[in-house]
Amino acid sequence: MITHVLLDEDIEAQAPKERDLPRITQEEMGRGKLNQGPSKARTAGVGRADFCTSLLLAPLGSPTCLDKARLVTGLRTALSTLPVASVPPHPLPISEGGGESGRGEGGSGRLGFIKAAGPTLPARPRRPDPLRCPPPPVTAPTSSSTASPLAMALFGALILALLAGAHAELPGCKIRITSKALELVKQEGLRFLEQELETVTIPDLRGREGHFFYNISEVKVTELQLTFSELHFQPDQELVLQINNASWGLRFRRQLLYWFFYDGGYINASAEGVSIHTALQLSRDPTGRIKVSNVSCQASVSRMHAAFGGTFKKVYEFLSTFITSGMRFLLNQQICPVLYHAGTVLLNSLLDTVPVRSAVDELVGIDYSLLKDPVASTSNLDMEFRGAFYPLTEANWSLPNRAVEPQLQEEERMVYVAFSEFFFDSAMESYFRAGALKLSLVGDKVPHDLDMVLRASYFGSIVLMSPAVIDSPLKLELRVMEPPRCTIKPSGTTVSVTASVTIALLPPNQPEVQLSRMVMDARLSAKMALRGKALRTQLDLRRFRIYSNQSALESLALIPLQTPLKTLLQIAVMPMLNERTWRGVQIPLPEGIDFVREVVTNHAGFLTIGADLHFAKGLREVIEKNRPTDTRDPRTSSAPPPSTAAI
Repeated sequence: MITHVLLDEDIEAQAPKERDLPRITQEEMGRGKLNQGPSKARTAGVGRADFCTSLLLAPLGSPTCLDKARLVTGLRTALSTLPVASVPPHPLPISEGGGESGRGEGGSGRLGFIKAAGPTLPARPRRPDPLRCPPPPVTAPTSSSTASPLAMALFGALILALLAGAHAELPGCKIRITSKALELVKQEGLRFLEQELETVTIPDLRGREGHFFYNISEVKVTELQLTFSELHFQPDQELVLQINNASWGLRFRRQLLYWFFYDGGYINASAEGVSIHTALQLSRDPTGRIKVSNVSCQASVSRMHAAFGGTFKKVYEFLSTFITSGMRFLLNQQICPVLYHAGTVLLNSLLDTVPVRSAVDELVGIDYSLLKDPVASTSNLDMEFRGAFYPLTEANWSLPNRAVEPQLQEEERMVYVAFSEFFFDSAMESYFRAGALKLSLVGDKVPHDLDMVLRASYFGSIVLMSPAVIDSPLKLELRVMEPPRCTIKPSGTTVSVTASVTIALLPPNQPEVQLSRMVMDARLSAKMALRGKALRTQLDLRRFRIYSNQSALESLALIPLQTPLKTLLQIAVMPMLNERTWRGVQIPLPEGIDFVREVVTNHAGFLTIGADLHFAKGLREVIEKNRPTDTRDPRTSSAPPPSTAAI
């Protein structure tokens, strides 16, 4: 074998031009042509020795030798430009034929593992191939991952809100008082307020100025003019009364002593520019009753004049500044205690006349408990009541409310009342549980024509009985099988009733002999009306059907009885029902206030009644009738804190 020793100059001279050499792009490197497993890695020294041996043994000008020389330079340059990745390094692959040279005659033509000479360096991270190396799968966070405190707090608040919404009781009755009613309430309220302010008692005023001693006593209010006043709703305060530029007329006794000279008499005075601002806060008390829970008040008197006369007129005029200032101070201190007592004691005695849990008749009662505090806006005051009936023998029983919540949107009338289907369903189920939905007609109570028709219809069964049974009185019993249900639609209100009809004979001193038992389905139409404070209902029979739940043949045999039984219901049963339903049930309003000019509107699942208000009794009359017996002095116990009275 001839060995050629090659110098650097010979290699450069015999090497092909750079443009003739094949270039290995970064894309080819990314496809895995330069990858090699870690098990094929070699040390830098061994790689260099193999490389030098290949150069010495290769023929001069061999493309394999030149390719390797250029390839090493290109690889170093390409590898130095690759970015650092977070994937583990992939060593370069060796040839499939197992040879260590890149292009031996027996090799596969793939590159072998190549390392630069020098100390061992950590492997450079390589960019993963998107075609051969798919991205790592995205896994869901495990249970060990902890959520942020804010997320946990929001999740807990959401759960609590859902639980509160699920257990929140829906109202069966709603009442809205609009701002149109406030003008009527203001007129009656100002009349009551004037009567209360006229009872203001001002303590005696004594003083001394030099050698003058004066005493003002027996102060009484003779006249009160509330010229400019306004009553309106205000959020968070419920009801606000503003009085501006009012005037009072006063009369008091004067006494003056100067040395040995004495003068006495009565003086007329006037307080002008009186301003009063008071707010009533309404809330629900523990029993579910609406109450005035707080009264805030600010009052001020701008100026005061006194008409003095007599021998010491000039002296009184000199002392008028001290006297009128003192009286104005005392008057300021007495206005707010009177208003506080009128709101927390007298008005609450009026609100005590609103029914909460009361008996409707001897069988059932009604619960008008407030479910939450009244809500005031700038134009109305909304109140939500339970509106549920209950049997008096089961005072703790309640029907779950699954009906549609009534909605109030109108504001044209003074007051609006809304009732859901639950309101009427609870009434019918309460009467059903009390055992009132049944009727028994025996003997003469059965109409004569119906008696003949029934005996003729069951003649085949009656004729086979003993003579004592044949001539016995006839009994007709109607019994409601399940609680009736009310359906409210925009087209009208209907009541569905399913009852059993039993026809039997009652022989004396013997058990009754049943002739037939059938099922009756009836559909009643209901018309609501508001009279005074009572909600009344008028029922009318619309559909009627009887059938047998034993066999179809028996149902066909009952067809001739449909007309007589329907006539019986219209003549005997419906008047009895309407007599009871027309009595009505009271709406939760205070005593002395009635509804007038009502309009009934049906909606899907509820109905609304809009009406105006009318004071059948004066506010003073109702309050005096229901005034608490233990009313205390308004100037002491019921007075508000001193800070609420503005000077």
